[in-house]
Amino acid sequence: MADFTSTLCQCVAAYRGGGVRPTAETVVNALLQAEKSAKQQRLSYPFTSLLGKWQLCFATGTKKAQKRGGIVLGKGLYVPKFVTIQISFSATLEPDSGKGEIGNQVQLGPVLLQLTGPARYFGKQNLLAFDFNCLLFYLFGGKVYSGRFSSGRGEAQDFYDQPIAKLPFFAFFLVTPDLIAARGRGGGLALWIRQQ
Repeated sequence: MADFTSTLCQCVAAYRGGGVRPTAETVVNALLQAEKSAKQQRLSYPFTSLLGKWQLCFATGTKKAQKRGGIVLGKGLYVPKFVTIQISFSATLEPDSGKGEIGNQVQLGPVLLQLTGPARYFGKQNLLAFDFNCLLFYLFGGKVYSGRFSSGRGEAQDFYDQPIAKLPFFAFFLVTPDLIAARGRGGGLALWIRQQ
């Protein structure tokens, strides 16, 4: 097992409540090593390996570099236990089409916000493009708001015709039965653990 894999497994176990958490810097380095390894090995993951619900465990932000004009990773942080951030992926009825739905929800105490929309997976590149177009808002378990909105990228059918360069996406570089890791279009890294 590669060093980065054992570090990330330790991170997951510690987040779930057992053991010592690796430092944020150690986790960021492990994610970068995993990304580099995936590129070198030209790893490809099937869409089915992403299906299910995943809880965000660790993420980095990005910041614009002043003089270089590029994007630099932030330090990274563990998501606090008092907030639950979850992502989910489901497939359409068309087998092997790579078409599906993405869901993203944030829960903080009695407040629950859910966003859903279409998703499309490009297997050879491990890219999942998505677009949110439906919002649900709950307070103390009761639905306060439910509605569709336009992101400016067109309807769901038009979404599948959009070039990936115009869509938000995740580039997955590590997928196991217990964790997934990706780089977002904005350059940040994220590590999710399978919801138990």
